[in-house]
Amino acid sequence: MAEVFHLKTPLLESINMSKRVGTTVYLKMENAQPSGSFKIRGIGHLCQQLARHSKGVICSSGGNAGMAAAYAAQKMGVPATIIVPSSTPPLVVQRLHDQGATVRIVGKVWDDANAEALKLAETEGLTYVAPFDHPLLWEGHASMIAEVTASLGPSVKPGAVVVSVGGGGLLCGVIQGLKDVGWTDVPIVAMETVGAHCFNAAIKAGKLVTLDDITSEAKCLGAKTACKQAFDYSQSSELTIISELVTDQQALHAIQTFLDEERVLVEMACGAALAAVYSGIIVRLQNEGKSSPSFCFLHTEAADEYFSPSG
Repeated sequence: MAEVFHLKTPLLESINMSKRVGTTVYLKMENAQPSGSFKIRGIGHLCQQLARHSKGVICSSGGNAGMAAAYAAQKMGVPATIIVPSSTPPLVVQRLHDQGATVRIVGKVWDDANAEALKLAETEGLTYVAPFDHPLLWEGHASMIAEVTASLGPSVKPGAVVVSVGGGGLLCGVIQGLKDVGWTDVPIVAMETVGAHCFNAAIKAGKLVTLDDITSEAKCLGAKTACKQAFDYSQSSELTIISELVTDQQALHAIQTFLDEERVLVEMACGAALAAVYSGIIVRLQNEGKSSPSFCFLHTEAADEYFSPSG
């Protein structure tokens, strides 16, 4: 059996969050992953399949995908080049260097960095590691749902799943996992921040759209266009995907409240998902009958940046 690079992470009940919404809330603690986020599930799986004998991998990232690619490459003994936009926090760049990766800073947003990564993959013969738009990624991310089912037991099913959405890789992986375990009737609450809301914009337009710019501080959600599979899922009558937006300030408030109550510091992208609870979205959806009043679970990611209330 091939080595996997991700860990089986805890599924923890949050008493404080459960009190807020009047139903049990579970947290899938993906911040415990060796690279700090769920990304290692899919990227580790993709690298195992495509890059075992590669001369090197290249990945474009705002942070988490790059950390996962660098970690997987180091484990495999393969060189890694990570292309990041100038909006990437210096701490993330340093962490990538510490993981043994070569880091290049290109452009202002992820889309600019990705264009460079695709070009270098072609000209230098490197294996391109997509950060969110590849079936092998979704296959790997689906392992998170398999673990949730094992933790909850065969007779228990969540009333909703809450995820944050950037390019849509996690969303596609969660949906793949829900299909695998027969939970396609479970609503998914897809959270984004205003200014990094390409998925919400696509749903409203009825087609994929490209944002003019990324203005949110949640840089790990900073894709200007969602992946086609995520949009196609949003149009499926077999799934219930509820797209919701919060402001950066609401995401930041969620981070601070989560730190106070749970003693865990997470990043802005995760704050978007947590804001579903702290900003009253889950309660509103329950009142509207769009979410079952049983329980929901959210994923968490480690902090790689932190913004003060005035930032």
